[in-house]
Amino acid sequence: MNRIFQTLFLAAATISGSTYHSVACTGISLKAADGSYIQARTIEWAYGALKSEYVIIPRGEHLRSYTPTGANGMEFTSRYGVVGLAVVEKEFIAEGINEVGLSAGLFFFPRYGGYEQYDAQYNASTLADLQVVQWALTQFATIDELKQGMKNVRVVGLEKTAVVHWRIGDASGRQVVMEIVGGEVRFFENTVGVLTNAPGFEWQLANLENYVNLRPGSADNYKIGDVLLQPLGGSSAMLGLPGDFTPPSRFVRAAFFRNSAPQRANGHDTVLQAFHILNNFDVPIAIENPSEKQLPSATQWTSAIDLTSRKVYYKTAYNNTIRCIDLAEIDFQRVKYQSLPLDKVQSQPIEYIKVG
Repeated sequence: MNRIFQTLFLAAATISGSTYHSVACTGISLKAADGSYIQARTIEWAYGALKSEYVIIPRGEHLRSYTPTGANGMEFTSRYGVVGLAVVEKEFIAEGINEVGLSAGLFFFPRYGGYEQYDAQYNASTLADLQVVQWALTQFATIDELKQGMKNVRVVGLEKTAVVHWRIGDASGRQVVMEIVGGEVRFFENTVGVLTNAPGFEWQLANLENYVNLRPGSADNYKIGDVLLQPLGGSSAMLGLPGDFTPPSRFVRAAFFRNSAPQRANGHDTVLQAFHILNNFDVPIAIENPSEKQLPSATQWTSAIDLTSRKVYYKTAYNNTIRCIDLAEIDFQRVKYQSLPLDKVQSQPIEYIKVG
């Protein structure tokens, strides 16, 4: 187990002196005019190709959580079928949805979160932080059910310095952020529809007040003495929008783009809009790790989940073609527990146009 966690969490510390320089996940949610509800996000890793797979969990599958000492934590059986996008190991679902429309994802939350101390005598109720999504999606249909369920588990970290928080949404269109601070589980209603990393969600909301001047469109002309100041181009009313990739700046930028985006007619169009918005958060590889020469981007993959139609869409740094897994086409009573790479081949197909 130690090798797994070192691969995911400690490579950045070895290279750059900080475990979290390479973590820059950005999440948004959108609702279509027909009521379709979409949750979308990016996931970043700048220190080599991140092993990423899609995972299918059938109903009735017996599962067990890891603890810091091995695969000896809480046991549970899946009540609902699940499709997830996992990193490093198939159990570590970073984003997913179940067949009744509950969706959840994890976002790294360094320095500000803190779990209960691991105690082996509570192994029967101990749940690894990286398996909270797997557990939640296999057990619950709504946010309220999950909130009740959290009272019966002890979430612990598998790596001492890495902490995560979670975004959970259900088919009603409701979304919450779940954070564990000092061992206490906290839930926040997320009506702004955005999540990044640290600091905590309440701080991120308060920080938005520093940007009350931002709006779509162009700024008015302004005269200083005899000098007339005029916008140099479109979107001048956005001047002051932060453009760096720190979590607070991404939160502000995502909130602005998400809440100024026009509402689309249906889920399909809204999924495409989510991908377009999140294109603005693709992290160039040299920004994250100047020594990395092979990766096309620090943004390893981007996903959009339609909670209403129960569809998972994704694209990767290696292949920007959007792919879709439709849960309606899966028989969760008969399908086998499985995980397969997001990319069969890490190569971008190009359509050549013949002109005659």
